[in-house]
Amino acid sequence: MAFQFSFILALSLLSLFNSFQAATTANQSQFFTLMRNSLKGNLFSYWNNTNTGFTPFCSYTGIGCNENRDVVSIDLSAQSLSGHFPDDVCSYLPRLRILRLSHNNLHGNFPSSITNCSLLEQLNMSSTYLTGKLPDFSPLTSLRLLDLSYNHFTGDFPLSVTNLTNLEVLNFNENGGFNVWELPENISGLKKLNTMVLTTCMVRGFIPRSLGNMTSLSDLELSGNFLVGRIPIELGLLKNLKLLELYYNQQLEGEIPEELGNLTELIDLDMSVNKLSGKIPESIWRLPKLQVLQLYNNTLIGEIPEAIESSTTLTTLSLYDNFLTGEVPKGLGRSSPLVVLELSENQLSGELPAEACNGGKLLYFLVLGNSFSGKLPENYARCESLIRFRVSYNRLEGTIPEGLLALPHVSILDMGYNRLNGSVPRSIGNAKNLSELFIQSNGISGVLPPEISQAVNLVKIDLSNNLLSGPIPSEIGNLRKLNSLMLQGNKFNSSIPDSLSSLKSLNVLDLSNNHLMGSIPESLCELLPNSMNFSDNLLSGPIPLPFIKGGLVESFSGNPGLCVSVYLSSSHISFPMCSRSSNRKKINVIWLCKENSMMGRDETSSSSFFSYDVKSFHRISFDQREIAEAMIDKNIVGQGGSGTVYKIQLSNGEVVAVKKLWSRSTKDFASEDRLDLDKELKTEVETLGSIRHKNIVKLYSYFSRLDCSLLVYEYMPNGNLWDALHNGKILLHWPTRHQIALGVAQGLAYLHHDLKLPIIHRDIKSTNILLDINYKPKVADFGIAKVLQARGGKDSTTTVIAGTYGYLAPEYAYTSKATTKCDVYSFGVVLMELVTGRKPVEAEFGEDKNIIYWVSTKVETKEGPIEVLDKQLSGAFKDKMIKVLKIAIRCTYKSPSHRPTMSEVVQLLIEADPYGCDICKSSNKTRESEDVTKTQS
Repeated sequence: MAFQFSFILALSLLSLFNSFQAATTANQSQFFTLMRNSLKGNLFSYWNNTNTGFTPFCSYTGIGCNENRDVVSIDLSAQSLSGHFPDDVCSYLPRLRILRLSHNNLHGNFPSSITNCSLLEQLNMSSTYLTGKLPDFSPLTSLRLLDLSYNHFTGDFPLSVTNLTNLEVLNFNENGGFNVWELPENISGLKKLNTMVLTTCMVRGFIPRSLGNMTSLSDLELSGNFLVGRIPIELGLLKNLKLLELYYNQQLEGEIPEELGNLTELIDLDMSVNKLSGKIPESIWRLPKLQVLQLYNNTLIGEIPEAIESSTTLTTLSLYDNFLTGEVPKGLGRSSPLVVLELSENQLSGELPAEACNGGKLLYFLVLGNSFSGKLPENYARCESLIRFRVSYNRLEGTIPEGLLALPHVSILDMGYNRLNGSVPRSIGNAKNLSELFIQSNGISGVLPPEISQAVNLVKIDLSNNLLSGPIPSEIGNLRKLNSLMLQGNKFNSSIPDSLSSLKSLNVLDLSNNHLMGSIPESLCELLPNSMNFSDNLLSGPIPLPFIKGGLVESFSGNPGLCVSVYLSSSHISFPMCSRSSNRKKINVIWLCKENSMMGRDETSSSSFFSYDVKSFHRISFDQREIAEAMIDKNIVGQGGSGTVYKIQLSNGEVVAVKKLWSRSTKDFASEDRLDLDKELKTEVETLGSIRHKNIVKLYSYFSRLDCSLLVYEYMPNGNLWDALHNGKILLHWPTRHQIALGVAQGLAYLHHDLKLPIIHRDIKSTNILLDINYKPKVADFGIAKVLQARGGKDSTTTVIAGTYGYLAPEYAYTSKATTKCDVYSFGVVLMELVTGRKPVEAEFGEDKNIIYWVSTKVETKEGPIEVLDKQLSGAFKDKMIKVLKIAIRCTYKSPSHRPTMSEVVQLLIEADPYGCDICKSSNKTRESEDVTKTQS
């Protein structure tokens, strides 16, 4: 009987186990069915082909089971999944220990039910574009890894993570949507933590001293936050620390603790962009494993000690923009594989370190803006790895080593503003990767070798203010990518070569202050309306008429042999008539403003006219009264933040745009404020008027008094880009959109990089991009918005944000300090408009969200980029559109230092040309007309 009972009991238990196992299997299978229904991706087609036994899911790609066929791990990282991850994962998979879903496109909020997974040890949902608030993570007591980096969470940072005492990795990198919060002292309770990454996480306040108790830490990253005060000496107790990053907090101050020299395992130390002061501790230089030392943009003083010569590990030394003095140790780089050496903008002196490239890996040698002297070491000519070499604004002398100009990979050679002599070697033709050559303001002599034309990737050449003589080589016309050619202030003594007209990408040509002879080639008119200067030479003959019509007469001053074929009314420059003077009535334009047309003043003054301060920038003739009388409501074509725009057809048939700037009554602000602001406005306007670039709107004239300011522009018949993209009357096809993007980029690159002092636009947006008859773009309204916003009187702030919501760079909004990278960011938003057809801010993006956020939620999947492309456009260009979308994303990186320059953007856009050729060269009108389609209104 006993045996029989035991047998029956065993059978019952086996049956119960089988039932439980079947139920568990059914539950787990149900979860994977839910995944197929809520997520999309090619992965599931592989799953469908897997059918092995009772539990096929255990054989699925990315799924791991234990010996009991329980699912214990899900790793679907970078599988191009999109959609919602199912809720209640652990009610279906109670044994789950590992969940990795990074680099997918998961919609919606963080799935809070994950906190029910009591056995979970690893949770990685980085780069999944999740949103919303985070839950209390306290129930996840077994968790060892928590990585939620690169998402868009909002609300409070989950301080409950401090309860997870088994945690080894904590990563919330790039989550800038949290409310501002402070690191709690009790975070030091995470004794097992070896990685803590809280970069760009809205952390403020002081760095807790208790972090020194977290001795398991090997990686501590707190950059891109709002930390203040001194760096605690207790960080020197973190004996296992390999990576310490505190850069871009901007407010960390005081001296670098000597105790950080105790971190003998340290590999990477970055505390750049702060307010650190004092000397760099000797102990830091002696760290035995240090590879990267970045302390740029602080206020550090002292010398670089000879101890650095002993380093065998150093790859990156970046100390620019400090107050370092003394000589750089001669043996720097002798024993270490240096890749980056950045010492610019300090007060360093003595000779350059000759052995910096001994390791054969040096890419960046940047020491501009110091007081280095002596010769350029011959060793540098053998540094074949070099990409950028910048030594300008020093006191270097002697000749340029011949091989330096022939390095195979070098992209930028910048040696301007030194005391160098000798000639430009013929070997420069071997510099096949060279894009920018700057040797201005030295003592370089001899002829410019024609071999320079073999450096086919040259974009900028500045050899101005040297002693170069002989002819300008005609072969330069073969440099089809050339954007800027600056040869002024030399002794060139030939004629101007016709071949320069082949430089279709050229924006700036300056040949002034030479000994150039002969006539002006008519073919150069093909380069109009770019900036050109031929003044102070020995040129003779007639000035070609297009130059006169283009307002470039001043560019020929100081050439006594030149004459004109038409009469000029300009009072600034006088040229004789070339032949048979035709007596023309001189038009003496007196700027007057009819009060009742402009300001709506009372009737007693409505019939009177008043003289105004006048500035003319281009030759144009009109009766001032017809301007005043035509400024009526029916001629209004636009209104914006800076004023009202009128389209006015002149009696001579020309059409101009007149902008009447908004102004307040004079009683609204004090007289001294008014005078200062009007002066600032005139300065901005004169800057605009002096610019000559095909992608910058042409300002003909400006006249003003205290209560009236008018700007007379060339008229752009196709309006602005905003209307073209968003009002539905026309459809711009992709080649036209690319043409617009490239033109705007070239205009901004000119403002940023091709002028003596960079000009920052401050308000790049699609309404400030105007379109001519062929939909070629011209940038308008830069600088003026900043002044107009300050015209509110003495209570106005001195640092005014001139910009538009949706286009503003985040650092500009925070600091009110405009940089060229702010323009790059705004241009990136315009690029996104062109690619997607969407506005910068739309309700669909979510509350307080913009197009940058919307695009970022799409692009990580294979389908994502295609999903954001403008559906109205032909799919034939989708690959090129995605290429431009990637450029837009780079332009809108949160960190300004990670954004490209506008010069780099121009090159990237040229490479993304929809027809696979340099769009700058295209003048095919048929193609242009086909690229714009009228749509039904």
